[in-house]
Amino acid sequence: MELSDAALLVTAGLAAGTVNAVAGGGSLITFPALIAAGLPPVPANVSNSVAVFPGYVASVAGSRTDLPHGRALWALLPTTVAGTVAGCLLLLGTPARAFELVVPFLVLGATAVLAFQDPLRRLVGQPAELGPRRRTVTVQAMVAVGAVYGGYFGAALGVMLVAGLALVMEATLARVLAVKNLLSAMVGLTTLVVFALFGPVNWAAVAVVAPATLAGGYAGARLVRRLPQVVLKTLIVAFGTGIGLYLLWRAVR
Repeated sequence: MELSDAALLVTAGLAAGTVNAVAGGGSLITFPALIAAGLPPVPANVSNSVAVFPGYVASVAGSRTDLPHGRALWALLPTTVAGTVAGCLLLLGTPARAFELVVPFLVLGATAVLAFQDPLRRLVGQPAELGPRRRTVTVQAMVAVGAVYGGYFGAALGVMLVAGLALVMEATLARVLAVKNLLSAMVGLTTLVVFALFGPVNWAAVAVVAPATLAGGYAGARLVRRLPQVVLKTLIVAFGTGIGLYLLWRAVR
């Protein structure tokens, strides 16, 4: 690996770790950087999924005080693992072109859900108005969809999880982001295991990017706790829209 490529990957890793903690979507910084460093698309995607995992762990450490207590949170982890495994197997078994066409619309759709959260809540009902069983099923379904997407592609996973969870959880955005960080870390751990065993991981690239995402993830998680909720929401919506349009441009060019 050239020194210039290593410098590019370190810079991308720091930025991605910070963005993942604040809004999600940092993989869209590291993924193009890995392509620019010379990796083919599928190995770049697989290596990217493995490399950003430390950043998710750092984000959990930085936001741990905002995590809700109780069994309901931990009950989401088996769903997250199962959905992620399904997404990983889907990626390894289907052409890479498939997600290039579908992912932009998923990201833009998730961003729209977050942007129009209040009108949608009035339509589907406030979380507090849902019965315990219905609320549990709805949250589990949201997490399952996000986990499948995370195992399949992963970029903008944070945007999708925040959009879905904010719609069905009665919690501040900082708390939703803390839950998102934990679930993203579980997705990252699962993809690391699956792709380490079965995927074409470029471990040299991972060794460069991973430590940088670790530092960026912790810094970003600490930043989140200092930003007003309206600023957080605006940042996530803006970043998600930009990600979706960028992916759409890449898919149709």
